[in-house]
Amino acid sequence: MIKSNFREWTSDRIDETFGTKQILKHPALESWLAFECELESWEKKALDRVQSPLIIGAVGWNEVELENKFISPMFMLAGVYGDNFGYFLERDLAATIDDYELSGRVDGMVASGVRNPKKPFFCLNEYKRLTDPDGEPQGQVLMAMLVAQQHNNTPNVPLHGCYIIGKDWYFMVLVGKEYAISKIFTADDEDIYDIFRILRGLSASVAAQLA
Repeated sequence: MIKSNFREWTSDRIDETFGTKQILKHPALESWLAFECELESWEKKALDRVQSPLIIGAVGWNEVELENKFISPMFMLAGVYGDNFGYFLERDLAATIDDYELSGRVDGMVASGVRNPKKPFFCLNEYKRLTDPDGEPQGQVLMAMLVAQQHNNTPNVPLHGCYIIGKDWYFMVLVGKEYAISKIFTADDEDIYDIFRILRGLSASVAAQLA
């Protein structure tokens, strides 16, 4: 059995090793991105307030500052939590797939449970920049999603994910061996309202699965 950390994996290596395949579009991703909700005036004001420091200061923020000053506030404002699920930070995730014992620490995770995560529904990785000495953003979140899928033993249920590079957000779904990735949503312009809407759609999806 080979022990391996998420950071060691790229999308190419995952595809070659586990038979996953990126496709241009997937109905589960399209449905998620199309989630509709009407923002209230106070929500728009709150989003504008958290966006202003991002526009000015993000170029100098490290990953911890990006997470604390912008990403977590976005999840809380969007209500990505409930009586039986929550948004967790820096939590470990592990599973055995074929000949590999895979493990890693996920930057952000939406899972059942309130104090501690149980069943993961969403994985997030964030980076300050596109090129990172510690791995490939897309590959790391894909590996976390694949491990979450194995952990849940529900390969045909869409597993949601996201990776963030500075101001840019990319949303993902994994169903079976196929995964699809959204276009870029840039948080320093009006895309912030779409990001909020999509996060609210994530909360609705998790709540429905746990109902």
